[in-house]
Amino acid sequence: MARRFGMKCASVLLAIGVSAAQAPLAMAETLSDAMAAAYKQSGLLDQNQALLRAADEDVAIAQAALRPTLNYAITHGWTDPNTSISGNSAWATTASLTAEFLIYNFGRGKAAVEAQKEIVLATRDGLVSVEQQVLLRAVKAYVDVRSAVENAQLQSNSVRVLTQELRAANDRFEVGEVTQTDVALAQARLAAARANEASARGNLAIAREEYRAATGNLPGALSTPPALPMTAKTLDAAKAIARQGHPDILAAQHNVAAADLAIEISMAAMKPALVGSAETKWQDVGGTDFVSNNVGVSLRGTIYSGGKLSADYRKAVANAEAARAGLHQTRLAVDQGVANAWAQLAIAAASLEATERQIRASRVALRGAREEAQLGSRTTLDVLNAEQELLNAEASRITAQSNQYLAAYSLLSSMGLLTAEHLKLGVVIYDPEAYFNTVKSAPVQRVSPQGKRLDSLLEALGKN
Repeated sequence: MARRFGMKCASVLLAIGVSAAQAPLAMAETLSDAMAAAYKQSGLLDQNQALLRAADEDVAIAQAALRPTLNYAITHGWTDPNTSISGNSAWATTASLTAEFLIYNFGRGKAAVEAQKEIVLATRDGLVSVEQQVLLRAVKAYVDVRSAVENAQLQSNSVRVLTQELRAANDRFEVGEVTQTDVALAQARLAAARANEASARGNLAIAREEYRAATGNLPGALSTPPALPMTAKTLDAAKAIARQGHPDILAAQHNVAAADLAIEISMAAMKPALVGSAETKWQDVGGTDFVSNNVGVSLRGTIYSGGKLSADYRKAVANAEAARAGLHQTRLAVDQGVANAWAQLAIAAASLEATERQIRASRVALRGAREEAQLGSRTTLDVLNAEQELLNAEASRITAQSNQYLAAYSLLSSMGLLTAEHLKLGVVIYDPEAYFNTVKSAPVQRVSPQGKRLDSLLEALGKN
């Protein structure tokens, strides 16, 4: 009973995949649909977009450090300013309003703003890199589902053909044309085909779940993938495009710029800062009011900090060296990725061409083996081997087709071009500058007009 139930479930699963492949193309999901769904529903993209907005706020925080600060303090307590005078103690209330503003700090504040801007740019490029990962995963999920459906159909057809072969072997055994060995061979091949069919069904179920993870929904009917995307005419041209615009390289370049600015900041931190201040204080001591005002300028600096400032400088220099080494490594990795994808695309094209020839030859061989078996010059094993050769060739073609599409889009990704904008997916593309332009001047949220615009932007993004 359990075996029958399992076979029934497997048959239903295969029927789902087969019906998806055979549904009318007008209702079928395209590869662009899959990538668009992945772009719109990716939690990974949402996460990195939020991280980018957090980096945008760091620019606002650095910008705020260059502006005046206004602080208040209200205290109430018991005071005894002169213990030698009896009855001089009293309860006192003090309120003060203090303003401080930076006059000059040797460019440390401005360098901090510029460094944060470089980090924002690096984070933007990191977001593009994540976008490429999301879209490439969708491409792989799409072609994997189609391959799994075709493999399931192929293995199901193999079971049907081998069932007929077993029936024919039994019939020939009844009339004495073949031996029990031929029947046993047919039975063994049929059992192996059924095992392969079960494996293909399982792989289809796995591919469908990966599709849902990549795009946010289970696959329906999938249309035939479109023509391969345009990439580059030569490997050198592909590498040149990648070196100029790959997001990983651009992010590494911005990280180098930020690291260089960090050296400037650490050097300026060793120098003093000129700060202006103004304070108004009101005091009520024992019912007597006192008001005082003062304005002044102070020069603040560190004489000795236990070697911390020197260590900060050396650390910044080391980080800059590491950033440059990272940029070099990133360039090498991008070059290698382009070369690998180019080679994989060439391999897939050659494999596809070879499997087409193999299939044609295997069909001729199978037809001849069957005819010769009827004449007695071929055995059942020869026919089964010919059928297996054709099955293997057809399975290889499915794999080669899948590999060709994946290699083409991997090449696009390695060139830095696998983006929703470049592919024209027809989705609302996230604008990284919209939020940055709203918060870069450090608006006071819910108070200033800029803060109100920020609220509106957050609501439009669905983040508030």
